[in-house]
Amino acid sequence: MSKKIIENFPYNYQAIENTWIVLKDGTKLSSRIWLPEVEQGQQVPAILEYIPYRKTDGTRTRDEPMHGYFAGHGYAVVRVDMRGSGESDGLLKDEYLQQEQDDALEVIDWIAQQNWCDGNIGMMGKSWGGFNSLQVAARRPSALKAIITVGFTDDRYNNDIHYKGGCLLNDNFWWGAIMLAYQLRPLDPHIVGESWREKWLERLENMPLWMEQWLEHQTRDAYWQHGSVCENYEAINVPVLAIDGWEDAYSNTVLSLMNGLSVPRKGIIGPWAHVYPHDGIPGPAMGFLQEAVKWWDHWLKGIDTNVMDGPMVNVWVEESMKPAVCKPNSNGYWVGLEQWPTSEVQMKNYQLTYSKLTEELADKEERVLLKTPLNHGLLSGEWMGAGVLGESPADQRLDDGMAMVFESDVLGKSIEIVGYPRFEIELESDKPQAMLFAQLSDVAPDGAVTRVSYGVMNLTHLNGHNRVDVLTPGEKVKAFVDLDCCGHHFKEGHRIRLSLATTFWPMFWPMPEEATLTLHLETATFSLPIFTGNKVTGPNMSPESAPLTPITILQEGRVDRSIAYDIVNDMWTCITDGVGGVFGEGVYRFDEIDVTVEHNLKRELTLSNRDPLSANYTIYQKMKIGREGWWIDADITISQSADLDYFYLVGEMDIKENNDPAFHKKWDQKIKRVGL
Repeated sequence: MSKKIIENFPYNYQAIENTWIVLKDGTKLSSRIWLPEVEQGQQVPAILEYIPYRKTDGTRTRDEPMHGYFAGHGYAVVRVDMRGSGESDGLLKDEYLQQEQDDALEVIDWIAQQNWCDGNIGMMGKSWGGFNSLQVAARRPSALKAIITVGFTDDRYNNDIHYKGGCLLNDNFWWGAIMLAYQLRPLDPHIVGESWREKWLERLENMPLWMEQWLEHQTRDAYWQHGSVCENYEAINVPVLAIDGWEDAYSNTVLSLMNGLSVPRKGIIGPWAHVYPHDGIPGPAMGFLQEAVKWWDHWLKGIDTNVMDGPMVNVWVEESMKPAVCKPNSNGYWVGLEQWPTSEVQMKNYQLTYSKLTEELADKEERVLLKTPLNHGLLSGEWMGAGVLGESPADQRLDDGMAMVFESDVLGKSIEIVGYPRFEIELESDKPQAMLFAQLSDVAPDGAVTRVSYGVMNLTHLNGHNRVDVLTPGEKVKAFVDLDCCGHHFKEGHRIRLSLATTFWPMFWPMPEEATLTLHLETATFSLPIFTGNKVTGPNMSPESAPLTPITILQEGRVDRSIAYDIVNDMWTCITDGVGGVFGEGVYRFDEIDVTVEHNLKRELTLSNRDPLSANYTIYQKMKIGREGWWIDADITISQSADLDYFYLVGEMDIKENNDPAFHKKWDQKIKRVGL
């Protein structure tokens, strides 16, 4: 269902292109503000979104229809570029720093003191903005009364884009490369005046190599604990609405947040990727903005909107569907959880025997050797879905052909699951470092295999992600893999499949040596969260928005994906090529400010099955932005490789201003491997 565009609202509103918020240290933050038109002297609540993604020429596409909607319902909305981003002063040195939170507290205080604000403030955001809404709430500013967090994490180490199960996500490198392109964009002289070039060059000179910073912290140390609200959920004392979708990478954290918090809270897990739910892909999209207005009305205006009625969590349970890399829609239905954990979900244990999942306990020892080819995982799809067609996992028969597979009998009746599957086993490794991968799939009667959930575990982290305990070859250990939260309906006539592997590329960087694991199957347990609750109506599913941002598409974008195999060298190459736009959005011009944006990104991952140290990841980017007489054109190439002891990051950046050389930088860094 396409969004319904609302033209007439209870309040007329105006958008103020730029307002400076001056902090105590003199730093000026750039903000865009939507103000409802009210009677003179009347004050309204305010909503803050505080992110580094450039309110002028970055998130403008989605800001106008969303924040205009809130303003039309009587809210002042303040969209702030953080220190060192967009037109704001200063340098952005890393994610989620203490400085970022300190600045946010000042911003909230500034908003509360404006003559149009009644002192009641909400904070919201997706991704970075979802993270810092929680982090700022934990700082307890007095004017903050409620938050909405979308596509977020409460654990920066184990549930973010850098590491998973203690293994290195290749998206750590990808996201670091994208941040280089985002942050090299200049300050707009129409806003900051002639000082734009000096500030821009200072920003370029001092910009960190993002993926290097994150790669220097390979265990869950104090660096990751900072900003992880799971360290102290009790610090949050305002109501929380938490939302995500199964095609996103952050679906684990809605239920963990519901479990950890003690404040009034609601959760929604839909079918969507990493997008706001009113833009929901896969569909069906949600009436997110209507639900958000109800939330704000209740907690900021004191209107009883019954937002706390119904189940604590609405969960989309996905039906068995044919596997497809292009997934525009999800078939499913809503169920409700009155709380989490809940008696409506009970764990059911399956045992493993040769190729079988069974409910019968093993009565004899069974040992098998597990060693999968390095290219296992070729058709895994993206770690984080961004709503781009082609990123969903393909039919898993090819990958499962390289894995060790255990299947249930044909189901005599359907089974619903909601929650976190878990795999446990005793094993031995012949190498000091190893990875264990586990995947849950739905096998259709015709043999098609659809991935439902998966997980990985760095076996040097079995005693906690804050430490590395290398394995003693030949010594038995108790191992486990926590699979991602999921909601799925296995139909009668289908089968449940568990796949095990020692590799998962190109989603994860390979371990330095190929390990062979000896699995003691008689000790293995695969636990599924069986749901016995009821279907519910679910949230509003009629998406609306304010009028769209005026924009002209100058060139249609696309994202090409391909896999090539060099038979002679047993070498695989995976290519993703975002032409015209890194997420397929094309080359476009923001008509109101006459700024054109083009961001191309090509990523190339290569690996030979002969050697895990052959892995290489190279990203090529072009960022071009500007208007007539003011064009910035940048090319960035950066690569990651590794040997037994170190990771290597090598690259360079060339930037031109109106075709003249403006800035050049090279990188040649090495970072010690620690249990990876």
